[in-house]
Amino acid sequence: MNIIDPNLITPFTNLIIALLLGVCLGLERSMAGKTAGMRTYGLVAMGACLFIIISKLVAPVSDPGSPGLMYVLQGLIIGIGFIGGGAILHSHDHNHDHTSGITTAAGLWITAGIGAAVGYGHVSIAIFATIATLFAFTGLWFLEHFITGIEDDKRR
Repeated sequence: MNIIDPNLITPFTNLIIALLLGVCLGLERSMAGKTAGMRTYGLVAMGACLFIIISKLVAPVSDPGSPGLMYVLQGLIIGIGFIGGGAILHSHDHNHDHTSGITTAAGLWITAGIGAAVGYGHVSIAIFATIATLFAFTGLWFLEHFITGIEDDKRR
């Protein structure tokens, strides 16, 4: 008697891949001093992957674009919006408005997409999206601050 069904090796592997890709993004966020880090990003990616895998196992269909799987994906997108909304903070201090957490919310949103891609079996797309997201988090941060620095010099 097998304890682990051999048919579940791919879903188990995909869950681990999704977790690791999310952890990669969360590590960058932790290094940037953000509150949502490796555990949060890893869990979001793995959770999205898990929901896709479960929907595929519970209602196997011959057409991978069937409405049932699309409803699960739609629910993930809406659900992650609530988590992202909780990450966004708006404060008003001495006639100055400040909003923070928008990049974290966007990062969690893309992380759910990465996990869903792994759940659907599109690991290469998920890896590419992870690399592109890391570029957005780091490379574009440097570019943004370089441009902002030039604008600050013009204002002086």
